[in-house]
Amino acid sequence: MSSVSSHILDSTTGRPAAGVHLTLSRLDADGAFTVVHSGLTDADGRVGGWNTAPGLHRLRFDTGDWFAAKGVDTFYPEVEVAFTADDGHHHVPLLLSPFAYSTYRGS
Repeated sequence: MSSVSSHILDSTTGRPAAGVHLTLSRLDADGAFTVVHSGLTDADGRVGGWNTAPGLHRLRFDTGDWFAAKGVDTFYPEVEVAFTADDGHHHVPLLLSPFAYSTYRGS
């Protein structure tokens, strides 16, 4: 079994990005991605404890809606990160601004 968590930091303010919608999908045997979890980041910009089977995953961050709610224009209406999860925990942080983003494998 694998688990996935994420943390989003708004790098323009240095604050957590609370209320961002995330969707975790996993590639199934038919070659299609199936949603296995979705939810909103908490007040600390975190979501976690999502259990899933090992394999290829996509984590989609709905950044456009979040920026729009703040009255901020953004170049990226969504960010999608593909990664392979094996057994164990996988933390996928996102550093976010209206015109750039960065991600890495966290711990």
